[in-house]
This record gives sequence, C-alpha cells and structure tokens, in this order.
Amino acid sequence: MSETLVLIGTASGMVEGQILRGLLEAQGIAVVLSHESAGTAIGLTAGPLGLVELWVRSEQAQQARRILEEYRAGAADEG
Repeated sequence: MSETLVLIGTASGMVEGQILRGLLEAQGIAVVLSHESAGTAIGLTAGPLGLVELWVRSEQAQQARRILEEYRAGAADEG
C-alpha cells in the first residue's frame, strides 16, 4: 500500500473541509486536511487563505474524486 498523498480537491473554509472529510471517511477513505493557519487565525473562509486542501492516499484518489464529484453534483441527495 502506497503512503503517497495526492491532492484531490479543495474546500472553501474549514467547515466545508470537515464535511467533505466526513463524507470520504464514511466511504473508508482517510483524508488529511491542509490549510494556511493565518486564514484560520483571522477567520477567513474565502480566497487563498481560506482554502482547505483535501489529500488522500494515491490508490484512493480516483474513488475520492468520484465521490466528491457526485456530492457536488447533488447525487448524495438522491439516496
């Protein structure tokens, strides 16, 4: 199993990042969130300082991207 992490997407702020991490972890995909600490310190959730990166193991990247695409397309609302 590879321990190489790859960036699969971003979230607008830590709240959205935590939601997306929960969605992926519910599907068995471990997620590491990375963000600029200055944005958190001053409360930014928009722009470059508000972005949160989602990183997963390389062998799970394709599945994770598919889950995020379906979520953002509204497929999660369909059941």
